[in-house]
Amino acid sequence: MDQVFRALADPSRRRLLGHLNERDGQTLRELCAGLDMARQSVSKHLAALEEADLVTTRRHGREKLHYLNAVPINEIAERRIKAYDRERVRARADLKRAPEDSTTGTDEFVYTTDVRTTAEQLWRALTEPAFTRRWWNATLDAEWKAGAPLAWTTMIDDSGVGIVVEHADQRVLEAEPFRRLSYTWHAYTPEFAQRVGWDDETFAQAASEQLSRATFEIDAIDDMCKLTIVHRGYDPNGVIRGMISQGWPRVLADLKSFLEVTPAAEREPPAV
Repeated sequence: MDQVFRALADPSRRRLLGHLNERDGQTLRELCAGLDMARQSVSKHLAALEEADLVTTRRHGREKLHYLNAVPINEIAERRIKAYDRERVRARADLKRAPEDSTTGTDEFVYTTDVRTTAEQLWRALTEPAFTRRWWNATLDAEWKAGAPLAWTTMIDDSGVGIVVEHADQRVLEAEPFRRLSYTWHAYTPEFAQRVGWDDETFAQAASEQLSRATFEIDAIDDMCKLTIVHRGYDPNGVIRGMISQGWPRVLADLKSFLEVTPAAEREPPAV
């Protein structure tokens, strides 16, 4: 946490994070131009932000793209904000983000978090319905190999009854156990819209947008896994973009809590 505070103490680094918040996935050249700073200075500040896990990077061809990683900031907020203030602060943050999420952006969202677990346990939590039902309130049923059809079920309640969402193009795209998982994201039905509280206009817009792609990358280091979600291929000006940028941090926070906080004996699904 001290490293995060040190990184945020520099105004130039905060400006860098602000530019990435406005438009994620920028190259070093783009950041230099937008900030009117020398390339060497920007590189130095980016290195400090990467070391504090506030920026994550990905290679795209010959270019290196930089993404804001808000996990450390969210963790500070969760620790510092009193429980009775948390929902009020979160509601204000959601209101502030709403107009930002409706503006033009890119068609790629990247988010990284560290999970204290093994790659095998993380893979099971992402793929086995008995696990995903518990932390995601949904199940993904598929033969985890490229090209296999994928059936998505959102639970209605704790009874085990759910809404199955199927689509001809909803498929597994990549499946490399313990390392990489990718699938189409995801078809919407009127039943699903009712379950999550969408109005007719939101549902119509979401249903008309193309299926996008969600990719999980697992990098195991000792007793920790670095989990990166890369979501791409959505309409940069569509309604799904805002749901993705707000939804994934909360989804992965629930996954992290399930694997780190729930005792091992309780994580295992009951025997049938």
